[in-house]
Parts: sequence; structure tokens; C-alpha cells
Amino acid sequence: MNTLTVNLQLPRDLLGALNISEAQLEGRILQLVALELFRQERISTGKAAELLLISKWEFIQLLAEYNISYFSESSAELAAEVATAQKVLEHKYL
Repeated sequence: MNTLTVNLQLPRDLLGALNISEAQLEGRILQLVALELFRQERISTGKAAELLLISKWEFIQLLAEYNISYFSESSAELAAEVATAQKVLEHKYL
């Protein structure tokens, strides 16, 4: 992966707000960037997991920790998709 190094100055009290040590800051910032890019639908779960060097399943669990929905569809849209899939399956086995 081609990388970019960024030098960033932050107030030290940010560590307290994040409840992390200085050594954990780089990883947490990368995590927050990946979460936000996913939330904005700019990257997929797979790409976010790749950025964080974790599995897709671990990223989905991270989404849950931050109360970010894995699905971008509304509940009505998801219900319609399920109904369509059920009709396809019913038709296939007739």
C-alpha cells in the first residue's frame, strides 16, 4: 500500500478526551478517519478494514461500537430487498 506521512499538531488534552495514551493516538486517528469515510459512503467495509489492518468482521464490530449502521438502506428498503429475495427463491423452487 502506498502511504502518506502526516505531521499533525494536536492539543495534549485531546488524549484525555479520547481516553487513550500518546502511543495509541496514531491508530485511533486512523480508526476515526476510516469510520468517518465509511459513514460518508466514500469507502467500503473491505477498504476500511484494509486501512486498519483488521478483518472485515472486526470492522463491522467497530461500526457497532461507534453506533454506525452497517447498512445504508432504510428499514423499508431492506424489507423490500428481503421480500424480493423471497419471491425469487419461491419462484426458483416452484
